[in-house]
Amino acid sequence: MVNQNQIKKYEDNTFAPFATKSYSTRGRMHKEKEHAYRSAYQRDRDRVIHSAAFRRLEYKTQVFVNHEGDYYRTRLTHTLEVAQRFTHTYPGLRLLHEDQPGKGRAVRRGVLAACGEYRFIADADFSMPVEEINRFLPPTNTSDITIASREAVGAVRYGEPSYRHLTGRVYNFLIRSLVLPGLQDTQCGFKCFRANIVKDIFPLLTLTGWAFDVELLAIARQRGYQVVEIGIPWYYNTGSKINILHDSWVMFADLLKIRANLRQGVYGTHP
Repeated sequence: MVNQNQIKKYEDNTFAPFATKSYSTRGRMHKEKEHAYRSAYQRDRDRVIHSAAFRRLEYKTQVFVNHEGDYYRTRLTHTLEVAQRFTHTYPGLRLLHEDQPGKGRAVRRGVLAACGEYRFIADADFSMPVEEINRFLPPTNTSDITIASREAVGAVRYGEPSYRHLTGRVYNFLIRSLVLPGLQDTQCGFKCFRANIVKDIFPLLTLTGWAFDVELLAIARQRGYQVVEIGIPWYYNTGSKINILHDSWVMFADLLKIRANLRQGVYGTHP
């Protein structure tokens, strides 16, 4: 039986320099006794795979991981390597390679490649517990578009620095004022769409950066689709790629572009 020291030696000898080792974790928010031979990563992975929520989705889902340049290789989750490994054992998982940068471009390609009745998009760090996914799907939810919210009733934020919360609220105030009145949190990375809506609105996207989801919801609103917010528990991840000073100006410019497009009829009307 392999023990923790052998796992550490194996990771040191075989993992790429940029990969996160199981023993270099910062630890859990809620402490638990260390296992004799299984790493924290292995235990968390098995908790997800063997959870009741995951089993309910088995054979009913496809999972697409879009590799956007080398972005995911530098993240805490090293999602690319994990996804490559599991494509051999989980037939519903596909890894798509996208040479061009931009989160919006990667998401658009993934949801249009899927063939399920409902298409759910999520951040790679999964700052929302996986069991929350069922709240976005029938029979619990039958809305046109359902988005996770850190501001709706029942939402709880964990570990978020006050400055990040403040900048997020300022940006959302601009979103509500310029483009999407009434929505309290458009930037949370978890959203669910019916397949027919995906085919209608995603091809109309013009933005490929961080503001793509604001444009997406603006298009949906203009074309008459219902957008519902669900309050979720959300855990702050320090691995965010957003540069507040630089990206804030870019996203503000994108808001002005979306507003102009709406007024000029670029996205059309409800079919």
